[in-house]
Amino acid sequence: MTEQQQTPATAAPTDGTAAAPSAGTQVTEQLAAEPDIAPVEGLAATETPTTPQGGPVAPKDRRVLRAVLRWTAVVTVFAALGAGTAYGIAGMERTDVPGLATESDGRWAYPEITRPPLPSGSPSPFDTKNWAQAHYADLRALLLPAPEGATDDKTLRGADGWLPTKDFLNVFESKEDRDDVGQLLTDHGLRHIAARGWTTPDGTGTRVYLLQFDTGTVADDIYGELTTYGAPLHAVRGAAEAEFDDKYPTAADFDSMSVMRYSYDEVKPYGAEQLRQAYLRAGDVVAVVLQSRKGTAAAVPFQQTVTLQSQLLG
Repeated sequence: MTEQQQTPATAAPTDGTAAAPSAGTQVTEQLAAEPDIAPVEGLAATETPTTPQGGPVAPKDRRVLRAVLRWTAVVTVFAALGAGTAYGIAGMERTDVPGLATESDGRWAYPEITRPPLPSGSPSPFDTKNWAQAHYADLRALLLPAPEGATDDKTLRGADGWLPTKDFLNVFESKEDRDDVGQLLTDHGLRHIAARGWTTPDGTGTRVYLLQFDTGTVADDIYGELTTYGAPLHAVRGAAEAEFDDKYPTAADFDSMSVMRYSYDEVKPYGAEQLRQAYLRAGDVVAVVLQSRKGTAAAVPFQQTVTLQSQLLG
């Protein structure tokens, strides 16, 4: 082998002494002797650490450098773990996070709710071209469906889905009120009534009645004959006295520009059941929502029911 083929790193000294290890070999041996420190990317094991001035790093300085590299690696690992944890929590539902689970506020699980299709060429009730504010969709399809697990009230189905007026009038407590409301409906040209009712497993009973008239103006007149701010004008069976529910959150209202709402609560002391009631006016439709339960009736499912029915009519 010629001198040109022999590399400086492997050449033996000519005086017979052992070759001194290079600086890069020293770093490799030190890293191997300390198994808790892994070579850090960006600093090859065969490279000689240097000071900013370019000279070799003294032993003390190398210990400082190793400590810095060690803590840099630890901080990097924990930063990555922290970022991953934050991302995982941000992507989870609140009830999926241990310690952050929240109890149900009492809302019912309703099936997916969509408005029924309009007949071809028909405007929506609040279209500017619909001067009568008429609902052209089938009124029976505008009834809120029962929530999951509820038992359907078959007595409210009527013939072909249309409830007789006399059956609706049974909602009211006294014969006088039934006669007065019956006459009002006749005078205002009631077209038909669609109704639905159900009972949930906790014993809460719900009844929804949709009354349709010729125009929104007529419906607004009858709405004023049934309601006032302070109390309903005709007592409903099971709640001889009712008052405006000032605890009902206005934020739960769907759209005050298209759907008007009065909600009432039974005056204490309750009878066998607490009864909540709401009257809605949306275009040519007046809706009556009644919800009762033995003892007390929860506010949240009542508000949820009223809001969803408003959305279907709005």
